[in-house]
Amino acid sequence: MIYEVRTYAIKPKSQGEVEKRIGEAYEYRKKLSPLAAIFHTEIGPLNQIIPIWPYNDMAERARIRAEAAASGNWPPKIGEFVLNMRTEIFIPIPNSPEIKPGKMGPYFEMRTYTYAPGEFPKVLKIWERALPERVKLSPLVGIWNAECGSVNRFTHIWAYPSLDARNQTREKAQAMGIWPPSALAKKEGLPEPVLVAQENKIVMPAAFSPLQ
Repeated sequence: MIYEVRTYAIKPKSQGEVEKRIGEAYEYRKKLSPLAAIFHTEIGPLNQIIPIWPYNDMAERARIRAEAAASGNWPPKIGEFVLNMRTEIFIPIPNSPEIKPGKMGPYFEMRTYTYAPGEFPKVLKIWERALPERVKLSPLVGIWNAECGSVNRFTHIWAYPSLDARNQTREKAQAMGIWPPSALAKKEGLPEPVLVAQENKIVMPAAFSPLQ
């Protein structure tokens, strides 16, 4: 399983029209393969639309994208609103849940960490230790390592019913000493990976997103 995360930076005040056009085109596109989710940013870098597409592998992705383009109904006609876009391919780490349709949010926190080259084995080790207790406090949507695009990036997505719930959950996890993973690594004497950069944004689903 791979996930393609496409991030569109769009013109201010165009979100409604962009989501409308994507939703209309998606009625045809979903016959070939469904979205896992599609979000827009609420807090953080605004005016972003973020569709997430699941595929079995890169070969399936290439085949389906070619079929979609040949149909004439995809991609959606949003070019006049798009300022730039980025595509990344992510691979779930062991024990990452598969994204399935349903209600988990409506607030989702996408956190992306960039690590120094060669640090991923350390990342895996401390996250495998930290996750079992952390997921008892709030649902984990997915946790992935970048395979193509901006590599050495590690994205995890968490679902919350409200922003207050998000704040309370994080405070509780920190008070328990189980989060962030770096705190657990320090407590247990595990080697901590070298962290280069962090990004964070709160996103919400479009009306037609399978994940809500």
